Amino acid sequence: MSPGLLIAAPRSGSGKTTITLAVMRALSRRGLVVQGAKCGPDYIDPAFHAAATGRPSFNLDSFAMPPALLEDLVTDHAAADLVIAEGSMGLFDGVTGGEGATGASADIAARFGWPVVLVLDVSGQAQSAAATALGFRSYDPRVMIAGVILNNVASERHRRLSADGMAQIGLPVVGVVMRRKEIILPERHLGLVQAGETADLAARLDALADLAEASIDLDALLRAARQSQNAGDDRERQAPSPRFAVGRVGVGGSGATIDSRPIQAGTPPTPSPFQPKGGGRGTAPSPSSPSLRPPGRPSLRLPPPGRRIALAQDAAFSFVYPHVLDGWRQAGAEIVPFSPLEDEPPGDDCDACWLPGGYPELHAGRLAGNARFLDGLRGFAASRLVHGECGGYMVLGEALEDAEGVTHAMAGLLPVVTSFARRRLHLGYRIATLARDSVLGSAGAVLVGHEFHYASVTAGAPGEVDCLAQVRDAHGTDIGPVGHLRGRVSGTFFHAIAPR
Repeated sequence: MSPGLLIAAPRSGSGKTTITLAVMRALSRRGLVVQGAKCGPDYIDPAFHAAATGRPSFNLDSFAMPPALLEDLVTDHAAADLVIAEGSMGLFDGVTGGEGATGASADIAARFGWPVVLVLDVSGQAQSAAATALGFRSYDPRVMIAGVILNNVASERHRRLSADGMAQIGLPVVGVVMRRKEIILPERHLGLVQAGETADLAARLDALADLAEASIDLDALLRAARQSQNAGDDRERQAPSPRFAVGRVGVGGSGATIDSRPIQAGTPPTPSPFQPKGGGRGTAPSPSSPSLRPPGRPSLRLPPPGRRIALAQDAAFSFVYPHVLDGWRQAGAEIVPFSPLEDEPPGDDCDACWLPGGYPELHAGRLAGNARFLDGLRGFAASRLVHGECGGYMVLGEALEDAEGVTHAMAGLLPVVTSFARRRLHLGYRIATLARDSVLGSAGAVLVGHEFHYASVTAGAPGEVDCLAQVRDAHGTDIGPVGHLRGRVSGTFFHAIAPR
């Protein structure tokens, strides 16, 4: 297994995505084969990881994925020099679940023995940030905090005071990033603006890499990952410990020792403990290149809906989990992209069509006017399987009301009408029991998905007769019937992750 580390934070908005991309790009430029991963059910950040590293990223979710799938995914990417996983929300934020199965980023670090680098936004505080770091270091004995990166540092005095606090608790400072508004990536209502829509993304990533080289001790991160891997190789992976067990192995546990001196911009790098696989400076493969890996276990993943799958793929339809597509390919399916925004219909030589989520509400007028796409989709659905997730589900419906209150006719293949003008947040895991045989599996099969959107159903809400599934949330609360199944066409607001 490749060495790895997790970049996490106490909360969302701390700057962990920016720091993660900076580290990924900087190490990739050194010629290392860097494999990105995202903890939790996010589909936007992995696309940025792929742009930064040149390799497809993947999700790791301890709640939605069975342990065997987690192991399978990490093993599949063992050819990398280093796995860098990005956390989601706060390090320990998750749902009520079994030990090691809460969906928290900490579960992933504990399972694979990866050290955690904690990104601390120290704006508005100094030494007090150390109290936060101390709590994080003590909270879960399964997790080793290897060091902290101080983010949003306002001045040299601010850096010194914040670093003094870390010195008092014996926690290494492995990076200091000064406050710079120009490095912030643009956002919209579901998170970052998509990688493919971000202007000058390559230049932005290179600027972040320059920042990482000047402000973060990259070699300290590499040493922590390597030493943790060596320690893990010498012992069997331990079962999860009780979260509030008394006693805590501090930094330096698991064999990791890191220079605790604050890092100054311009500090000369120490010799790297890593040599790129293949030797010397390399060129990372394209994100579209096939992975080199042993055969996986398709039975752990969602079944492919067909042998040749027409996949909508453009700025309106892009939210699909990489491991789902990878599982389809492992099962022998071929994926054929098409662009509804360019008025392309699903390929006539395909036997299934998949409309993933995305931002159709931002392009509703254009989609409504693309007759070739809509007519082609309707004709395709007359004889072949079509499924839509979230935004794809909305486009399969009768109509979509945009943020300005303008209603646009959609494909009319499902009876639902949705509105983005009447916004309401829908967020969380969904445990779905399929009501009938469908593209997702047989009636009675259970799978786990995730829902995150602001749309509302204004007409045609699913009932017991025409629903796709009966759903409860992660805490067991009954949500009731969701989605629709009509003939060969199905759709739902949740994105399916894995069978349960």
